[in-house]
Amino acid sequence: MKQPRIDGLLFVVASAAAVLVCIPLGLIPERAEQFISQLYGWISTNVGVFYQLFGISAIGFLLWLAFSRHGHIRLGGDADKPDYSLFSWIGMLFCAGTGASLLVWSGVEWAYYIDSPPFGAEPRSAEAIAWATSYGPFHWGVVAWAFYALSTIAIAYPFYVNKVPHLRASTSLHAILGSHGENSLIGRLVDLAAMIALLGGAGSSLGVIAPTIAASFAELTGMSTSFELEFAVMAVCIGLFGASVYMGLDKGIKRLSDLNVYLILGLLAFVLLAGPSLFILKTSVNTVGVMLQNFVRMITWTDPVENSGFVESWTIFYWAWWIAFALPIGVFVTRISRGRSIRQVVLGMLAFGSMGCWVFYFVLGNYSLSLELNNIMSVTGSLTEHGMYVTVENVISTLPLGRWALTLFIVVSVISVATTYDSASYTLASTATAEIQEGDNPARWHRVWWALILGLLPIFMMFVGGLQIIRSGVLVASLPILVVGVAMIFSLLKSLRGHNE
Repeated sequence: MKQPRIDGLLFVVASAAAVLVCIPLGLIPERAEQFISQLYGWISTNVGVFYQLFGISAIGFLLWLAFSRHGHIRLGGDADKPDYSLFSWIGMLFCAGTGASLLVWSGVEWAYYIDSPPFGAEPRSAEAIAWATSYGPFHWGVVAWAFYALSTIAIAYPFYVNKVPHLRASTSLHAILGSHGENSLIGRLVDLAAMIALLGGAGSSLGVIAPTIAASFAELTGMSTSFELEFAVMAVCIGLFGASVYMGLDKGIKRLSDLNVYLILGLLAFVLLAGPSLFILKTSVNTVGVMLQNFVRMITWTDPVENSGFVESWTIFYWAWWIAFALPIGVFVTRISRGRSIRQVVLGMLAFGSMGCWVFYFVLGNYSLSLELNNIMSVTGSLTEHGMYVTVENVISTLPLGRWALTLFIVVSVISVATTYDSASYTLASTATAEIQEGDNPARWHRVWWALILGLLPIFMMFVGGLQIIRSGVLVASLPILVVGVAMIFSLLKSLRGHNE
């Protein structure tokens, strides 16, 4: 079978960009960290409100689209059936869109907010706890999946309905760029920006989870945490998702995603049953109520008077993270969504994606909160003294059968890394492929190449160290995609107006 031809320009430039970003991080880490952090401060302060406006616009547009006359349009032929079952489709899109970093953030994010709560609440008060338990699910909820769903439909519609033979980010602007726009200068720049954003976003995410896995492994074995151990963990993860992406969608990515969903459900069920179940359930219900009552307030809060920095440090960071991943995730979810309608894709991503993330926060987050409130473990103290990675390991270790729970956590984390970054590798390879038709896949060696490249940036981020460098890298990488996102809406509207009902 003839292999799809590589787009040499995108392949070389994107690969070189990944390497060039790593050079200053390795040679002059302190100066590189200072520069990127300063850039983060400028962007979040001066451009942050536009990230918020885009989030509001994306939700409004998608809800209109799903319930409009366009919602019934099938991605593919009218007789096409979905390529994957609902369970496998949800599993693959969820694993691609969240990553193992959800295992880390969901357990400790509330601890960053409880002493510095939003809206001027008194630290550690009942109000502060309510906000602390609600802001994590809010950040990983509907807005995140709206960014993903928007890019998915913007790419899937021209790919399946207009039969554009390119499965890449620039396909989302087909109606604006024209019939050969994907190969134009603007199209190439859009694809390159999407690839760099994915490398930055993926690097940031891997830079969070790999040290956590290393800290957990060190606790089990009695080893000391070190950069060398983190590097070894990264090498194992790269090998696993490289093997998965080599095997392809059906034999590799789908099977690994299905397995990962079962293991995650097992881990969460164990935490719920072994922990303070009633407290977890009651706090979860309360969190849902807080989010429903305050969603509009939270999504529009810019903190213009007090300027506490909460919005810039957290909400803008998260919106940037999702935007950095949006186009690449759109490419991948497009590939697995043939046979589904626009309405099914939009509502499925918004509902199942959000609820999947919430379950993590409800179970892991509220379990760790119970440790703090009952003086079993000072999660906030551990966060200050040891950092996020060791704190997550400490939380899991407090469970009954702590060592077995920690072992399961490591296994789930490693497989979660693989299921996220095999899809990322697939997306990068697809974008750097000159032409690809429905049902085709990028060359195997090409997919494995990007699995290796994806591992470069997080290794250097771990070497530099610090959560701030991770935040900064994501925000800088996402800025060009913010502009593309606005153009996607206009391009999709133009395409839909020309649709023959």
